[in-house]
Amino acid sequence: MRKALLKIIDFFYPPFSRWLPLHTFRYIVSGGTTATSGIICYYIAYNWILHQRNIHVDFPFVPKLITAHSAALIISTLVSFLIGFTLNKYLVFTKSNLKGRIQMFRYAAVLGINFGLNLAMLKYMVEGLHFYPSLSQAFITVTLSLCSYFLQKHFTFRVKKHP
Repeated sequence: MRKALLKIIDFFYPPFSRWLPLHTFRYIVSGGTTATSGIICYYIAYNWILHQRNIHVDFPFVPKLITAHSAALIISTLVSFLIGFTLNKYLVFTKSNLKGRIQMFRYAAVLGINFGLNLAMLKYMVEGLHFYPSLSQAFITVTLSLCSYFLQKHFTFRVKKHP
């Protein structure tokens, strides 16, 4: 499966070979796939699962009201985590010699930071600036993806140098 996916990705690489190394191109495709699936999942969750309605909960230590755009973000983040980690580990950062559980923990930590930033930016754009939630989420995803590349490359999937 891995080889087949890499063949498909690499097939589209030649027009970009002048400007991007193959590794970066693979990350862009992987990240684009993850981001696109997250945006689609967000749209489906917000419009079709939640029907743009807030969720009222009665659990200790949980807010009594979770807005529909926040709940959709939670759902899409879980889906994106699974897709993104799998694609990055097995297609992009294959030379990392860190253990898989360490990579997953670090990926989750980076995702947690991104989630916090995403939630804050989404609340500001939707509740403060009154932008449409799906368009706001798309803009935020692109912005945070640029930052994530460097964190994934130099932290999550880094290659240990042996002395």
